[in-house]
Amino acid sequence: MSDTLLAILIVLASVLAMEWVAWASHKYIMHGWGWGWHRDHHEPHDKVLEKNDLYGVVGAGMSISMFAIGSPMVMGASAWWPGTWIGLGILVYGLIYTLIHDGLVHQRYFRWVPKSGYAKRLVQAHKLHHATIGKEGGVSFGFVFARDPAKLKAELKRQREAGIAVVRESAGA
Repeated sequence: MSDTLLAILIVLASVLAMEWVAWASHKYIMHGWGWGWHRDHHEPHDKVLEKNDLYGVVGAGMSISMFAIGSPMVMGASAWWPGTWIGLGILVYGLIYTLIHDGLVHQRYFRWVPKSGYAKRLVQAHKLHHATIGKEGGVSFGFVFARDPAKLKAELKRQREAGIAVVRESAGA
């Protein structure tokens, strides 16, 4: 296998792995001990920036760190070749996240409401994530792979009935 093909595979694997990292971070950190930074993302406000945006800085730090680990200019002979490509994968995921989550779903950079297809499903799934009040319970913690909105509504209904989550009336669950 050529070095170029291996680098491309590492970038793609890193992008896919970042969806899992984002899901786990969102579910267990942002809706757990890191709620202090994430809370304002779930509450109405008219500010340009949110404390939640600090998580993007953390992601950038992860990417920069991997670029540094992979750089002979920084690490000398100890540089780890895949680090550069993992850093690039994290960067690509960050760009996808910014366009989909901040741009498409929350319309921070542009206004477009998809009427059909996967883009509509992404928006619906994330809106259902925001259907809970507070950090408890919830659905759809990932950002790029969205489950069927009907299944997410059923899960929200189950969580509400079990007393796990407080669900907004507008969610229809």
